[in-house]
Amino acid sequence: MTTKRRSDPLPALTITLPACTSEDGSDAEFRQLIHNMVAFSGRLLSVRDGFGTLMGVTGIQYSILISIAHHKPKTKVTVNKIAAHLHLSGPFVTIETGKLHKLGLVEKTTNAEDKREVLLTVTPAAHKLFAQISLEQQKINNVLFEGINAKEFKLLLSIFERMVNQGDQASMDIQHLISRQKA
Repeated sequence: MTTKRRSDPLPALTITLPACTSEDGSDAEFRQLIHNMVAFSGRLLSVRDGFGTLMGVTGIQYSILISIAHHKPKTKVTVNKIAAHLHLSGPFVTIETGKLHKLGLVEKTTNAEDKREVLLTVTPAAHKLFAQISLEQQKINNVLFEGINAKEFKLLLSIFERMVNQGDQASMDIQHLISRQKA
């Protein structure tokens, strides 16, 4: 019996970190993880957009609103704090909070201690909208994370916090490579 040879070569590895390759040197599990993360990310964005739609805003506006609402009481919530929390640019958050202000969902006031800063709070109208969707939101989020135990949840929280920061660096690196290629 003869062994069939594969006519096309295997593609080069997409990662070489030992923690992310199999014992046989394959990157198949890494690629599966990435595909699963991208698929889950798409579902998260769809759910976020759905929450926004239920409140009459866009998905990103929903994220901004809930981030403002969930900051600790007595904490000064600024555009820069929300931008950092959501890993967005300050100017983008400024534009979106301006839209939310026009909708009557965000109150913007000048910080008495630092006139350059704008303090953000959600209005009673926004709180009313959050209350209207809260039960459905709980059900949807419960479905998203069903089967995850407390230990796994804490692990995911830690891992993704680190991965977002690494993702920022990887995004800058790929943009640098693209701009060099265009030059």
